[in-house]
Amino acid sequence: MTVYVARNRSTAVERIHSRMEGTVDLDYETAWEDAFELGRLGQRYGVVVQFRTIEHVAVRSPEALASGLRAPKNTFRQRHLYCLFDLTILPEATLSELEARAIQHGDYILAGRLLKEPTLTWA
Repeated sequence: MTVYVARNRSTAVERIHSRMEGTVDLDYETAWEDAFELGRLGQRYGVVVQFRTIEHVAVRSPEALASGLRAPKNTFRQRHLYCLFDLTILPEATLSELEARAIQHGDYILAGRLLKEPTLTWA
């Protein structure tokens, strides 16, 4: 199934009206305000519209965590970063810096054992 990520309302409406197959995934700051209305519009046109507030990210290595948190955040969703490695291998200063970046982004660094089903993987 194809997923189209809409970064604003107008592109979401355009995709819904095109009757594309797959899902329109709303990912912009005010998407929560549009989710219900666009979901109903999608039903009329046979298009699935979804809105998620959280990304569950499986993080495979310390390097992937650092790289992901240092890169610009391209989603308005809160990210739960499930580390599939032992966080104690990171130097204290590095871990503090990464935690500060996560907080700045509104994200959480969590133990990998808490992960149920990832929506994204950082490798």
